[in-house]
Amino acid sequence: MAAQFGRRLRRGATSGAVVAAAVAALAASQAPGVVPPPSDSAAGDRPVGAGDATPTPPDGSATGDSPYYTDLPPLNTPNKPGTSIDLPIITGPAEAGIPASVLAAYKRAEQSIRSSDPTCNLPWQLLAGIGKVESGQARGGRVDANGTTLSPILGPKLNGVGFANISDTDNGAFDGDTTHDRAVGPMQFIPSTWATWGQDANGDGRKDPNNIYDAAQAAGMYLCANNRDLAVKADLDRAILSYNRSTEYLRTVLSWFEYYKRGTHQVPDGTGVLPVDRSDTPSTGPSSKPTPTAPVTPSPGPTTPKPNPTKPGTTPPVTPPVTPPTTPKVATLKDAGTGTLTATVGSVFAERPTVEALDAAGKPVAGVGVRFEIVGSTDANLGGVAKSVTVLTGLNGRAVAPNVRAGEQTGTFTVRATAVGRNTASVSFSATVTERQADALVRADATELTATTGGRFADRILVKATLDGAVASSVGLTATMINSAEDPQQNSKGPYFKDADGNPVRTLTGLKTDAFGLVTLPDVFADDQAGTFLLRLTAPGGGSVTIELKVTAPTPEPDPTPTPSSSPTS
Repeated sequence: MAAQFGRRLRRGATSGAVVAAAVAALAASQAPGVVPPPSDSAAGDRPVGAGDATPTPPDGSATGDSPYYTDLPPLNTPNKPGTSIDLPIITGPAEAGIPASVLAAYKRAEQSIRSSDPTCNLPWQLLAGIGKVESGQARGGRVDANGTTLSPILGPKLNGVGFANISDTDNGAFDGDTTHDRAVGPMQFIPSTWATWGQDANGDGRKDPNNIYDAAQAAGMYLCANNRDLAVKADLDRAILSYNRSTEYLRTVLSWFEYYKRGTHQVPDGTGVLPVDRSDTPSTGPSSKPTPTAPVTPSPGPTTPKPNPTKPGTTPPVTPPVTPPTTPKVATLKDAGTGTLTATVGSVFAERPTVEALDAAGKPVAGVGVRFEIVGSTDANLGGVAKSVTVLTGLNGRAVAPNVRAGEQTGTFTVRATAVGRNTASVSFSATVTERQADALVRADATELTATTGGRFADRILVKATLDGAVASSVGLTATMINSAEDPQQNSKGPYFKDADGNPVRTLTGLKTDAFGLVTLPDVFADDQAGTFLLRLTAPGGGSVTIELKVTAPTPEPDPTPTPSSSPTS
């Protein structure tokens, strides 16, 4: 399935022979150990068997078998021996370049799933192969700073005319169609599949199929379903076929998968190579595309152009020298107006660290790799997964870090931004994680709390915490028996709690509200003092409640000894 780029796409239009030849050429000329695609006897245009994906979408595939791009990778290797696959500079064939945000999403999904499901062995290059075939890497990386496509990527209506017939399942929420479903987003999920597999990988609180981080994470989890091990060829084939039930689709994805395994590099968002639907061109043979030639090995030194024949008396044409691309000079990396970084435990920081790369003249420099990394003793992370992420600067010279998510540890840490491969000073941002907060505490019942001296209060105390009117879960509360409302110091007499050894204590810490914002206090006991006493509970964020406790002396029991009667007088 593919995005609507103004070209009509036909499902399964790729020539199986051409695709097989391309993958075989990749295997023979580039990568030792490359496994050729399965023969038609191994995997055909068939429904995926039971157990290939759970839960199975209504049509049996993640995409509704929507159309897809059939371009094949070039046969020359995308990288030279010894080059890095993570270079921020554009090198090698243009087809090997993957837009920065898209590449970051694939790698983040691989890292996340390798942590949660290590036996799946998901390689990010498989996501890249599917992303290329499905949407041309999100239309060449046309996404915003959060990874959301600048406009929705929609497949054709699945109305049974040339494709599957899938009636609307989302009331048009994702695909804008209330009659039939359409594949949505850079990984082209149909709404019914997204309803089950959708993820919030960028930590913005939404599961958005048009967000490359959310879609890549969901695609990875979908491919790993049913305990698949993608290092096993049979499981790899089944996973791809569960995405789109076509042998041609399988072979096309595999060809890009093998190509990206040989190396790739980042390109700025919005500059990726868009695919072309070659199947729309009438074929005069096995393929309308000229037969690819074998890769040319460059000579080790500079070459001299071969002179062209010229007429006598004329001057041969002069071939202008080729100027190699130069790396932009970065003189300064500076903070681009990032606000204060504070968040409560488990939440996303409202601000995102942002830096600007400038040259010596103070002009912005685009295409600079900026590495954001978390430094210090903390369980905070970037984008919900990583401790470090590399982002390319845009045309305005700015690079924005993914959302910073606080963990469960409170305290201060640093987010450091460094220009990759540049001798410039880094930029450090101080970030603080505070406890979860509640701005209001109330008793959850109205029972009068009474006890007699030396006894125990019959009812347990239940308190509810809220923040801005919403339930405040996992908030730490402190309970203190106080002298009075005017003097909130700890009382030295009256009701008390017991510690683990049974000793009286009049201040309790470490109380935590549950998922519903509720906390039940332990038993409260009375000493030998009768009267009215006060218990105050407080929470970070200003929430507090004062509760009245009444202790009475026991009612004297009647004396069982009879009173002696006086003797009658005689």
